[in-house]
Amino acid sequence: MNKLLLKLAMTVMVGNLIYSTPVATQESPTTKKAARVRITRGPEIERADPEFAIIRWTSNNPGGSPVHYGVVRYGTDPTKLHQVAKSPIRLNSGHSLTVFRVRMDSLKPRTIYYYTVESMEANGKSDQVKSTVKRFTTPQQP
Repeated sequence: MNKLLLKLAMTVMVGNLIYSTPVATQESPTTKKAARVRITRGPEIERADPEFAIIRWTSNNPGGSPVHYGVVRYGTDPTKLHQVAKSPIRLNSGHSLTVFRVRMDSLKPRTIYYYTVESMEANGKSDQVKSTVKRFTTPQQP
């Protein structure tokens, strides 16, 4: 009886491997690049804690490769934004706008930070959009 169950289980597994459709692993197609990408809302602080912050902004859909990155360059001197935080996003070609959210970690409490935001394709090619320098202050520890 155990041999019969084992044989049945193996047959089912092999059948699933042979006849499965790899829908979950399909890559979204590259879409037409936008003529001009612009920030339509933000950037703004979605959340600021003593040791991290989340920056959010919206742009028109940049198109191109399906995977993009939201990028925040930041620091405590507005002329030296040497720290970088990135977050991946998958574009939805059916939406005209894209919301980016990037988390900056290892911040110091009660500190003024300056930042700019931009976006890029997964291959590192810039979408040619960059915000002006903004600022925020992290709160003190509770």
